[in-house]
Amino acid sequence: VQLQASGGGLVQAGGSLRLSCAASGRAFGSYVLGWFRQAPGQEREFVASINWSGSMRYYTDSVKGRFTISRDNAKNTAYLQMNSLKSEDTAVYYCAAHPSMVPARREVDYDYWGQGTQVTVSS
Repeated sequence: VQLQASGGGLVQAGGSLRLSCAASGRAFGSYVLGWFRQAPGQEREFVASINWSGSMRYYTDSVKGRFTISRDNAKNTAYLQMNSLKSEDTAVYYCAAHPSMVPARREVDYDYWGQGTQVTVSS
């Protein structure tokens, strides 16, 4: 599976962005998709993950109620809708995938990674 993240940019605090993660390869629908982010000088951290059907979604506490992860298996694409953005959301965002039925929060659980997309929130 090859992943390509897009949709990042510069936005003012309180604004919104939608990130996309386009996947190529077989059996996209059987993969858990996750979003991680890495701020300058910090380690990469989990943001959200979703199982193949969308029935299970996990979020890190700091984004609950503001971010929504979703996927469209027919389009081989996952999304991260980010609302009410804060300056602390500034980071490079990565999408990742792993063949499993249950969403995961740890980096080591993911087998495939896309390149990052920069999100910058100005205060």
